[in-house]
Amino acid sequence: MAKTEVILTHNIVGLGGESDQVRVAAGYARNYLFPQRFAIPLTGANKKHIEALKKKRAEREAHEFNMMSELAKGVQKLVCVVKVKAGDDGKMFGSVTSGMIADELKHQFDITLDKKKIHLEHPIKTLGEHEIELHLHAEVKSTLKVRVESLTPITAPAEAPAEAKTERGEKPRTEKRGHGKRDAEKAEATEEKPKAAKSEKAAKPAKAKAEKKSKE
Repeated sequence: MAKTEVILTHNIVGLGGESDQVRVAAGYARNYLFPQRFAIPLTGANKKHIEALKKKRAEREAHEFNMMSELAKGVQKLVCVVKVKAGDDGKMFGSVTSGMIADELKHQFDITLDKKKIHLEHPIKTLGEHEIELHLHAEVKSTLKVRVESLTPITAPAEAPAEAKTERGEKPRTEKRGHGKRDAEKAEATEEKPKAAKSEKAAKPAKAKAEKKSKE
């Protein structure tokens, strides 16, 4: 594939910045870079533009540095809330990615940030508050607090029933000492009273019968 040398007039991510001399595919330069005025052919006449392009690049980079430095101070005070689907036990369905955080920054605070600047070692998979790193510029880093919340309320675990507690070895609650014994004595006394009354009734006819016989 034929290559050609060009001078970049704009910053092209992954390729270079203003005034950089780079080799690219001839078709890429002819069909994209030149029509969009992102580059010019490397010729003796065009080399005169390099100093002007370097000045333009320095101004752009200084502006980006100042802007990202201010942003770094601001985002440290923010809490970005990301709502996700989760089960009743609080376990998330899926995970939170840098793209989701970038979307919420735009939605909640009107901050446009490339998701590549949001540094996540691993996607976030748990609810709660997390602190993540932002690589805003080659010389500027910051942190952002992200609070992951469930879209639906989390229900607290139900308390185990008394029977279940007993099965686990816990003794059921008993009555106070002495109450059981007194109750038993009362029941016994109540049972004896009818028996005594019954015996007394049976003895009366027998006594009357004996007295009548002695009179005769």
